[in-house]
Amino acid sequence: MQSESRWARAAAVGVPAAVMAVIGAWDLGRGGMWRDEGVTFQVARRSVPQIWRLLHGVDAVHGLYYLLMHAVLALRADEVALRLPSVCGATAAAALVGALGTRLAGAWAGCGAGLLYAVTPMVGYYAQEGRSYALVSAGVLAATLLLARAVDGQGVWRAYAVVLGVTCLLHELAALAVCAHALTLACARVRRGVWGRWSCAVGAAGAVTLPLALVSRAQSGQVAWLRTPGWASAGRLLSASVPVPTGVLFWGCVALALLGVCAGPRTLTRVALPLALAPPALLIAVSRLRPLYDDRYVLYALAGMPLLTAGGCAALLTAARRAARRRATGAPTRPRDPGHAGARSRALVLPGAVALVLGLALVAVVGVALPPHRADRADARRPDDLGALSGAAARQVRPGEPVLFLPAIGRRAALAYPAGFAAARDVALREPAALSGTLYGREVDAVELRRRLAGAHRLWVVAERYALRPGPPPADAAERAKLALLRREFTPAGPLPRPAPGGAILRLYVRRGEGTTARGGGR
Repeated sequence: MQSESRWARAAAVGVPAAVMAVIGAWDLGRGGMWRDEGVTFQVARRSVPQIWRLLHGVDAVHGLYYLLMHAVLALRADEVALRLPSVCGATAAAALVGALGTRLAGAWAGCGAGLLYAVTPMVGYYAQEGRSYALVSAGVLAATLLLARAVDGQGVWRAYAVVLGVTCLLHELAALAVCAHALTLACARVRRGVWGRWSCAVGAAGAVTLPLALVSRAQSGQVAWLRTPGWASAGRLLSASVPVPTGVLFWGCVALALLGVCAGPRTLTRVALPLALAPPALLIAVSRLRPLYDDRYVLYALAGMPLLTAGGCAALLTAARRAARRRATGAPTRPRDPGHAGARSRALVLPGAVALVLGLALVAVVGVALPPHRADRADARRPDDLGALSGAAARQVRPGEPVLFLPAIGRRAALAYPAGFAAARDVALREPAALSGTLYGREVDAVELRRRLAGAHRLWVVAERYALRPGPPPADAAERAKLALLRREFTPAGPLPRPAPGGAILRLYVRRGEGTTARGGGR
């Protein structure tokens, strides 16, 4: 929008970025890391050769992100440094939504879209998580903006290819955005030459990403926990795309988005609608055959809804201006008619009133969206708290006492916060995680574990909730052997602690027949 001032265009980008930066920085160092953040933290602190060795066996999909975080955590290794790149990624994403909206529908629409994106709770949640998803969102939105510029003849196809390739290396499912971009070009009916240059750019990005895709395909066991998605998954993502997930404001945003689809600026709809629908729809469809879907894998699709909502607002303002012009031009046109000026001034009130109502609605949405952001900072909103578990171990485990992790992934608390377990003896560990090229280390067999526990009268167990429940034995033979030995030779010294939802527990066991004088603690 060339007629708009430079200040208006700058504000459309800067205001959403500033709001997102404040939301992201708000209580950034609160609480401890949870399980996925703990993996990022302990892997990124390894040496580069150790990270490279790990990627050949597991978690290759996050390889570039781990290397990036290796450089970040080399400067400062704590929760704030772990999450700061995500804050920067979310801030850049909000600015890019504002820039996209400005380019496609005007500065005020861009500012509104960027603000709606910034105050969306799911965006704020991942802005404070030490994983790659906020950075991936920024990369996809940067590629989308470059695509819009390239279609307009600004010759940025190389930059588009580079940004797209780097983003796919951060997480390979960012490649689903390519399908959205293809739909955008098809709806815009671009020339054959544009299709050719776009195909070359996508091909270059794909060539860079192909080795990652081949390696990660062999590591599909990492997402074996995912379930087949249904309609509920689509509904959940729709609710997450709006700053207010329920009530009148939610349906108001949905109505404005539908208006944006039907009557908003065509250039904006061609970009925003495919971005909002294509990646999640494709991933859900594929996941009906092989589960791969999780909301965070298509976090970047959340930008489509704010853009469409802003397009609906733009359509209302455009309609109001047209009505005002018709009312003004329908008034008497005699030069000295005193009623003519009054009719024009009354007619121009309409677009101003519509803009005022839309602005007040935006303020209401922002105000209502802030409490969920506050709630997201509570410890209960994360699946577990590795710092709290490590702190419990530091308080209760005596120097030299054995600790058994059940299953082995429970060792993530000791890897993320080793100080709490420094005095304990990891009785099942054969080779540490960093040296073995694994996430959680290699463990001894059942015979060696029994030998190591032969003289132990007390045994601390760090266990996931499901590991101690009655039911079918674990599928893994080593985990079955550990559980069988625990149940056969030890008994709980106290009642089962109450963990946080989904979290692990710390529980004391004593050898059978030696009494239960010692009591075990919890989180």
